[in-house]
Amino acid sequence: MTPRPTIVVLGAGVCGLTSALLLARQNKYNIYILAQTFPGDLNPDPYYTSPIAGANSLPVSSSGTPAARWDEVTFKELWKLKDTVPEAGIHEQTTYVMDRGIDGNGVIGKWWGELLTDKPWFADVYPDFKLLKTPEDVGPAMSAMGATSGKQFKSVCINVSLYLPYLVSECLKLGVQLRRGFCTHISDVAAQAAVKPDLVVNCTGLRARFLGGVEDEKMVPVRGQIAVVKNVSRGMVNLSGTDDGPEEVLYIMNRPAAGGTILGGSYQKGNWDTTVDPQMAQRILKRCLQAAPEMVKPGQGVEGLEVIRHVVGLRPLREGGVRVEREEIGGVKVVHNYGAGGFGYQASYGLAEDVVGLVEESFGVKAKL
Repeated sequence: MTPRPTIVVLGAGVCGLTSALLLARQNKYNIYILAQTFPGDLNPDPYYTSPIAGANSLPVSSSGTPAARWDEVTFKELWKLKDTVPEAGIHEQTTYVMDRGIDGNGVIGKWWGELLTDKPWFADVYPDFKLLKTPEDVGPAMSAMGATSGKQFKSVCINVSLYLPYLVSECLKLGVQLRRGFCTHISDVAAQAAVKPDLVVNCTGLRARFLGGVEDEKMVPVRGQIAVVKNVSRGMVNLSGTDDGPEEVLYIMNRPAAGGTILGGSYQKGNWDTTVDPQMAQRILKRCLQAAPEMVKPGQGVEGLEVIRHVVGLRPLREGGVRVEREEIGGVKVVHNYGAGGFGYQASYGLAEDVVGLVEESFGVKAKL
């Protein structure tokens, strides 16, 4: 009997865990996850972004691109999980995307892309899609902030403190083994995992910039600062830009299962600083409260926001697009899956399906998805 190939997935963020899970479901491989940091660690690596992400599904991808396919595949899976697996920490929320009409060529407008168009590809995928065309549709709070139009649809929000452990548990059920270690080079994987891999799946995020054998200089951080509060808004609210600066954005999302409400944020490309900017923190609280005044009682103001913590994360963005492809490095078969930036959660299943396909090509076996 031919032994099963051994695969080591390098990285335990949402893309690494989802890749390992879908590979394990093939029931053809011995799967190991090798990472320096895992979900639940008290002092996470500053490059380990998944535990501090928002996270939701906000389709910023352009029509006809691989990213749009990844988003659609993943949304359908997350939408199913919200109803069938409560322990995954996913729930449904009405999403409002408001457009000031002046931000299309700015940092946030370029990031959001098709999200601001009148006929986005996802209109037939995300339930209850409708355009908001009048001041009454937009509402007084957002009109006062410059919004002139928008769109509304149903999406999902994820409590990452529950979802990441759920992915780990699903992997463990299928026999995936976890190994803790740190690699400076792809060639270190065998020693760190204490097993000789037939293939490595590289899900190292920002560390792909420094990982020997890869050293991808297209990887850049996009600094995101958020506040987590106890208060609750009417839904997931997003605005195409703010007057606080070209790299500052407004978004609000209510996590399920006591996960708090996320108030954001910033999109600072090339900024490696992981310390909280107290002045930005106050701007975030102020503008989010202006957008969703229902979060506090009348007359309370910003003081009425019950802040749990302020957080900074580095989105692992790859200039030119996510790297999902095969390569051989020093005689080691490698499948890359990194560089999703701020859309790792919402593209995770689609990306992982591509990983399974590339692994299939590497071993000449047929995948079942």
